Amino acid sequence: MTETSKNNLVFSNFLWRLLERGGAQGVTFIVSIILARLLDPALYGTIALVTVFTAILQVFVDSGMGTALIQKKDADDLDFSTVFWFNLAMCLALYALTFAASPWIAQFYRRPELTPLIRVLSLTLVISGVKNIQQAYVSRNMLFKRFFFATLGGTLGAAVVGIWMAYRGFGVWALVVQNLFNATVDTVILWLTVKWRPKAVFSFERLRQLFSYGWKLLASSLLDTGYRELRQLIIGKMYTSEDLAFYNKGNLFPKTIVLNINTSIDSVLLPTMSKAQDDCEKVKMMTRRAIKTSTYIMAPMMIGLAVCAEPVVDLLLTAKWLPCVPYLRVFCFAYLIYPINTANLNAIKAMGRSDYFLKLEIIKKTVDIIVLLATMWFGPLVMAYSTIFTRVVNQTINAWPNKKLLNYPYLEQLKDILPGVSLALCMGAVVYLIQLIGLNDWLTLLIQIPTGVVLYVGGSVLFHMESYEYVLNAAKEYLHKKEK
Repeated sequence: MTETSKNNLVFSNFLWRLLERGGAQGVTFIVSIILARLLDPALYGTIALVTVFTAILQVFVDSGMGTALIQKKDADDLDFSTVFWFNLAMCLALYALTFAASPWIAQFYRRPELTPLIRVLSLTLVISGVKNIQQAYVSRNMLFKRFFFATLGGTLGAAVVGIWMAYRGFGVWALVVQNLFNATVDTVILWLTVKWRPKAVFSFERLRQLFSYGWKLLASSLLDTGYRELRQLIIGKMYTSEDLAFYNKGNLFPKTIVLNINTSIDSVLLPTMSKAQDDCEKVKMMTRRAIKTSTYIMAPMMIGLAVCAEPVVDLLLTAKWLPCVPYLRVFCFAYLIYPINTANLNAIKAMGRSDYFLKLEIIKKTVDIIVLLATMWFGPLVMAYSTIFTRVVNQTINAWPNKKLLNYPYLEQLKDILPGVSLALCMGAVVYLIQLIGLNDWLTLLIQIPTGVVLYVGGSVLFHMESYEYVLNAAKEYLHKKEK
């Protein structure tokens, strides 16, 4: 395969992954707006209390094995089948544990009504166990078109079910069934469209080999997820359900945008890097491209959303959700630097250095927990502000190994993202001034959004932004290929 063909394959798979994530997140975003208008903020706080525990247990579903299958050069059916049966057994055991422990979890929050919610929502663990290795197979073989149909089908079906149940007065159960329905349909469609099936074989030796790589990623993911959910647990325990709902809703908007793009890049980048793991210069080139391009795309979105936060929330969610605006602005800046973290960590994983991955996670989470314990007494908003500081620290830590592995130091990475971020900040300053005119929300946004787009794209053309030209040329090449 020629270099041009490889680039087209990567871009094609990135595009399908972006369409899948964009379509799913777009539908989810619209549904969340409708549900937020129908349901009280306290109900969102209630469901967040439940997902604190299910999110942590979800980490065990993968156990780092999915990534190990993608990274391994010669993974075969025996590897995939072994991990499938192991994961399925793990998920069934975790569900049984959660089912038995649900009354104690409800007692911890002093909310007995959480018991049935936990038991039903935790069924997503079992469903994920059935789907997980199919996802790894799709990623390894760059078949991201399959994700598009599976994810969009599940999301659309769940949207109908969730809105209907909320409208009929089912309250928090609308959110629970929506999640469960989405996971089920997603899994069914993926199994129908992906040809791989597990065989009745199992190898403890293969499991040991894969686990020797994957356990470090599991431990890293547990630290990361545990820390993230610890924030919600603290807010839910020390403050009100409404505080937790506003915190989460403020996080949701920027998180939806960033993770949509980031997951698309991440899914394609890891298998592509893994195939080139013996060529450090090529991995560096991919890492650099990922950092520059994703930051160029995300920076205007995050800064634009931050300056337009108040009219956006008021129009989409109604005035009852306006207390989430300060959180939304804080998280926009916290997520702005997310692409550097992802690209650096993908490079480390692709090079087979999961030992570095775990060491970095231990250092980062030590810093994160110290900051969290120091700020939790001052309210959820101060806790949110602390994420900006910890993200910057984490960014420098994640970049450190690649100075040695790829000869790509942190200062060089900052230099690569500086043009896009600087242009986005200038655009944001102008867009924010429009809000001071005092027009109604609709008219303000109708002026702000096109003004921001024109300023950013126009600035990119004027200053010959390299990332802009790369994205434009890649899109042209892909479209030209499709025309043939």
